[in-house]
Amino acid sequence: MSDSNAVTTENKSDSAPPETQISSRSFVLTWLFALLLGFFGVDRFYLGKVGTGLLKLVTFSGFGIWYLVDLIIVLSGSARDKQGLPLAEFAQHKKIAWIVTAAAIVLSLVISGVTAGASSNTAAPAVPAAPAASEDTETATDTAPAAPEEPEADSATVQQWAVDTYGTFDAVTEIGTGDSLITLPAGATAGLVTAQYDGGGNFSISVLNAANESTGELLVNTIGAYTGTTVYGFQSFSEGVTLQVAADAPWTITMSPISTAAPLAASGTGDSVYFYEGPAGQLTASYSGSSNFVVFQQTSDDFNFGLLINEIGTYSGTVPLTAGPSVLTVTADAPWTLEAK
Repeated sequence: MSDSNAVTTENKSDSAPPETQISSRSFVLTWLFALLLGFFGVDRFYLGKVGTGLLKLVTFSGFGIWYLVDLIIVLSGSARDKQGLPLAEFAQHKKIAWIVTAAAIVLSLVISGVTAGASSNTAAPAVPAAPAASEDTETATDTAPAAPEEPEADSATVQQWAVDTYGTFDAVTEIGTGDSLITLPAGATAGLVTAQYDGGGNFSISVLNAANESTGELLVNTIGAYTGTTVYGFQSFSEGVTLQVAADAPWTITMSPISTAAPLAASGTGDSVYFYEGPAGQLTASYSGSSNFVVFQQTSDDFNFGLLINEIGTYSGTVPLTAGPSVLTVTADAPWTLEAK
């Protein structure tokens, strides 16, 4: 009798399904990366798929097609990490992810429609032909004062937009040697970082949040001497509070508000940040280096991805430019030119 029970117990144990292994990668983070930063391949980098992540980055997410495909794969629960394991907490959060994604798409379409409608309404209305003036009205017409001219927009307009949008603070300069941590100024969600490095080794500047975790912003990562201006707060996963500096030689870092950026320059060398306050048009650019050349336009529209150019090696071309006010950031290590038309 005991032998029969043992056999029965053994059979039940053998027929039990194996426990499914779950990835340590979060479905929520993967979905947010795919939705907000999928054009840069961040979702694939997070899953450990560095090769396809780089390919997605340099092809501008397959001209948008790859972005949509990956987003659908993540939302459907088919995404896997590098080891082929399903993502954690998919069942608990899939419904809210679908709802938020659909709402974001609808809101983006509404904002685009409103923006297009507002642009069309700014066109000057046709003025009807005036009737022939009689002798009584001629004198009144001759003596009528001229209509005041519209004041031209000046640089104060875009500077005030920057203050209202990103906040402001007093510029701060830090000087040091080697690795260091620098507290970001309070009072602003974004700012400029102008850095100079005199060494020959690796020099990097990244942004950390209050938990000392990366916000996803690597402002500078180069080998050898460096001089340039970058920006923090535009493409962050969380609020940055600290700059982490990695260096083996003297450096100088100045943090200043976005409102202190200069107007768009026709040419330059290296990383730079500029204001653009003109109408929608075209941006003609050229680059003579062999490394990555990126031009990004940041506006007040949360659903405007803003990546205008992302090329490795020499570049010459023309891309569409959104109406200002906006901030243009240039990532380069060689001479470049920019012309807005």
